[in-house]
Amino acid sequence: MKDPLNYMLRDQLILEASSCKYLGIILHRDLSWADHVNYTVKKAWKALHFIMCILKKGNSSIKNLAYMTLVCPILEYGAVCWDPYSEEQIHALNRVQKKVAKFVYHMNESNWETLSQRREISRICPLFKIYSGERA
Repeated sequence: MKDPLNYMLRDQLILEASSCKYLGIILHRDLSWADHVNYTVKKAWKALHFIMCILKKGNSSIKNLAYMTLVCPILEYGAVCWDPYSEEQIHALNRVQKKVAKFVYHMNESNWETLSQRREISRICPLFKIYSGERA
């Protein structure tokens, strides 16, 4: 009897995976975003710590620009197709932005849109372009 987690294709053993990374998005077999959110948060923290080490004495506008250029794209990449739904995942993503606000403005809050608002906008814009006949 064959192992249910393994399959054969032309005498080669193919192992079943619980998740797969495709174009930078981690797809889990139960369609949860936990692996992708954890990977994204970990990658964003690494980029943020790099910025914090390099720009310790920089002014707020430089720090803001560095965040928007290096960390924000990591947090928003592929937001059209994924969206965290659990409070734990949302809190993990927002914790990165709060840390940046404290680093840039020396306050816990900033005047930036929340990451969930930015993800919503990035999903709505292509839909509007399709609806109005523009190229996405």
